[in-house]
Amino acid sequence: MTPESRLTDLGITLPEPPNPVAAYIPFRRAGNLLFVSGQIPVSGGQLMWKGAVPGQVGVEQAQQCARQCAINALAVIKSAVGELSRVKQIVRLGVFVCSEPGFQEQPKVANAASELMVAVFGDAGRHARAAVGSVALPLGAPVEVEVVVEVE
Repeated sequence: MTPESRLTDLGITLPEPPNPVAAYIPFRRAGNLLFVSGQIPVSGGQLMWKGAVPGQVGVEQAQQCARQCAINALAVIKSAVGELSRVKQIVRLGVFVCSEPGFQEQPKVANAASELMVAVFGDAGRHARAAVGSVALPLGAPVEVEVVVEVE
């Protein structure tokens, strides 16, 4: 199965790659590595939720946000290389969670993005990861995900 057919099986249609909201580019390729800029949970042109986890945005909502960030990253990857089948492996995810003091479940939120990569790419979707708490993220987003990918 191709990554695109796995997305179809999961009921996921990739959106148009989100436009940058500041002075950066969506990705940078260096040799066989593709560095995808941080993606926030924009769906249908709107930020899904705003605020810190868990007080303003619940853990389950934050997981949905992390998954949407990963979907947006896949859209950027596809725009960069043409077909997701050109992905050799997901190397690393950096997952940032806007966290209230004392919140320590960033890995639980990050798992939603990680699990999607494995669902789409199988073993090639297994990756190194950082799940980091932050006091604020761009536009008030509760989650941001950056990705490093090895491509053909």
